[in-house]
Amino acid sequence: MDSVTQHNQQQVQRQAAMAVLAHAEAGEIAARLRAISLPGHQDLREPENGLVMLRGRVGGDGAPFNLGEATVSRAAVRLASGEIGFGYTLGRDGQKARLIALCDALVQSPEFGAAVERDVIAPLREQLMIRRKQSAEETAATKVDFYTMVRGEG
Repeated sequence: MDSVTQHNQQQVQRQAAMAVLAHAEAGEIAARLRAISLPGHQDLREPENGLVMLRGRVGGDGAPFNLGEATVSRAAVRLASGEIGFGYTLGRDGQKARLIALCDALVQSPEFGAAVERDVIAPLREQLMIRRKQSAEETAATKVDFYTMVRGEG
């Protein structure tokens, strides 16, 4: 496997992990990480809060416009082995951003990547899918089918 393919696969894996971690609670992530003996790491960027501009498009594909601002938290962590992880989350949860950054760095590590996927990401992904399925079932239960009634000639 060439280095470009390997890099692309790692990017896809990181994106999938971030999609799961962004929807998990900080306590859930921390509890799952306790099962892993974490390597030495340091904060490159302490958790901090800020704003990002949300943009939309008229009709989904028209001219862009500024919809409003959203609060986000971000952090960056470096493992002792050199891997750097970044974490972003909506809201003002610096601890969650730091945990996401730590997981991002661990996913890149050849030594810890498989353990993090198995013990942290996969269980959280399963919980997320269960919550989404329950939400879809609750929504489906309230579905109303509208139809046109044809009046008969008397």
